[in-house]
Amino acid sequence: MQPDYEPPGLATGLRACGDSSPYTDAVVYNIRHIMVTQYTTVLDVFPLWSLFLVIVVLVLAAIEGGYRLGSYRHRQPGHEKEAPVGTMVGATLGLLAFMLAFTFGMAASRFDTRKQLVLDEANAIGTTYLRTAMLPERRDEIRALLRSYVDARLEAVRSGRVAEEILRSEDIQGQLWSAATAVGLQHPDSIVVGLFVESLNEVIDLHAKRVTAGLRNRIPGAIWVALLTIATLSLAAMGYHAGLVGTIRSLAVIVVAVAFSAVIALIADLDRPQEGTLTVSQQALNDVRQSMNPPER
Repeated sequence: MQPDYEPPGLATGLRACGDSSPYTDAVVYNIRHIMVTQYTTVLDVFPLWSLFLVIVVLVLAAIEGGYRLGSYRHRQPGHEKEAPVGTMVGATLGLLAFMLAFTFGMAASRFDTRKQLVLDEANAIGTTYLRTAMLPERRDEIRALLRSYVDARLEAVRSGRVAEEILRSEDIQGQLWSAATAVGLQHPDSIVVGLFVESLNEVIDLHAKRVTAGLRNRIPGAIWVALLTIATLSLAAMGYHAGLVGTIRSLAVIVVAVAFSAVIALIADLDRPQEGTLTVSQQALNDVRQSMNPPER
């Protein structure tokens, strides 16, 4: 489907090369869409509920595999002593606890950053909207664009069409900047126009920060792989120690599997801005949008 707005920059470059067909806009739109949506991690292929079940199965399989190997070794003559193995198992479980704490802290820090950026963006948009009232011209046009801009920001979260609404936001930014440039050229010595341009520039900067924090600043795939590898080896070592001692299988294994899987699912939830139960509230932007409604006559 052909986009209903003109992507700046790339389309201009293609037309400069002699391509002015309607296909140009569609190509540019698809390129920009890919640039927005390509940031995923290794666990994003699983919904949170299925990720929880996969981790439960992985943990139980690791413990059971370790237990069977330990039981086999226990039946062999001259088998290993339990005490040294227990010490090594304790060390690996300590390393697993460190990795869990490190990964959880990373996800929680990014979650807090996303919350703060929503508040900062709401404040910046509100300031820009208020300063619009002092502009010498094009006040109504710029205010209407700012209202559309906030609508696009809220719709991205409400509908889940993040890539489309980000592109829409960037197009509105271009229109706002063009309007601000026109006003600035007409009134180059105006302090009020300078203050407006400064606040508008902050709005555009905060857009880039929100996109980076929400879509690109995710937990790296290497950390997920390291965490799951250490978890598998540590829990397999725990099962190995139980089999080496010669104890029967304990139902506490199920508790361990469920608890560990819940922590992993919680970390993944914090790392996914648009999915799960832990989402960033958009109330600050909602409040700003309500304040932008023109008074009834």
